[in-house]
Order: sequence, then structure tokens, then C-alpha cells
Amino acid sequence: MSEIRKTSPGDGIYFVTFTIVDWIKIFSDDSYKHLILETIRFYQANKGFVVYSYCIMPNHVHMIIQTVGKFSCAEILRDLKKYTARLIIKKLEDEKPDGWERILKRFRKAGEKLNRITNYKVWQDGNYPIILYSYKIGMQKLNYIHKNPVKYGLCEEDWEYEFSSARDYKGMKSGIEVKLLKF
Repeated sequence: MSEIRKTSPGDGIYFVTFTIVDWIKIFSDDSYKHLILETIRFYQANKGFVVYSYCIMPNHVHMIIQTVGKFSCAEILRDLKKYTARLIIKKLEDEKPDGWERILKRFRKAGEKLNRITNYKVWQDGNYPIILYSYKIGMQKLNYIHKNPVKYGLCEEDWEYEFSSARDYKGMKSGIEVKLLKF
């Protein structure tokens, strides 16, 4: 990872995106989105993970995040992706939804060339952190996250989408604790 893409504990607020390999729409099934939310709640409670904004799309996740304590955003996201990959694989194998064998085959193929992968690669490498160094950049990324489900036809108003912090910014509750972004 280049120096520009590294994060340190508490060193800033970042916009990040992480994506399922081959853009497979695993999160079309809401139960997989709940796996992500449960894992985020754990990291919030135990690892100093602060979430300012998020949206779980059918094949990727956008977040504005920061850490407090000894862990960096990169470390938490690495562990979060590793853990949720195991949960996703187990759920596919246990429940065997339509197309599960095809999905596992694609995950296996994605991991074949990598020594660090023993069976399946669920997430693409990287989180592409962008530090939010100004109000303008922060608001641009916040609006992008919240408008993403509207743009893709998942809802008409951003606050209608259950798996987004847009609800928190409208005074409602979403699936995780969200600290409202202020500069």
C-alpha cells in the first residue's frame, strides 16, 4: 500500500469504499447487509471505530469513518472485511440460496492467484481512503453516500433506504450508531 493510502489511529476522518469481488450483488439479500451491520456494531463497541456515514449497496459499502484508540481505519477495515468474508461464505454454504455454487466458484477463482488466500476471496483489495480535509470535501462525500441508493433506483428519497445513515441525518435511526459529521 502506498504511503498516501495508509491511515493511522485517530489521524483524520476518511471516506472509504470496499467492494465485493466481480461486483457480485451479494447484498441484494438484506440478511447479508445485517452481517455487515452486526460486525460494524462490534467494532464500534470494542475497537474505537467511529462511523459518520455509511451506505450498504448491493455489491459495495461506502463509509465516512475515523478511529479513536490504538487501531487505524486500515486495520479495522482489514479485520472487518476478513471477518465478514467468513460470515458470507458460511451463510452461502449453510443456506444454499439460488446461485450459491456459482458465487462460491467466482470467490474461489478470485483467490486462486493469491498466496494469502486459502479458499475464497470475497472482497476486492483496498478501501481507497480519502481524507476529508475540508467542509466542502466532507459534504461532497456525505451527499454522494446518501444519494447512491437514489441514483441506483433503490429508493426515491435517501432517508427511505434502510441501510444508510441518511436516516440518522433526518433525525431517525439507522442500523448502527452514527456520529453526525460536523466540521
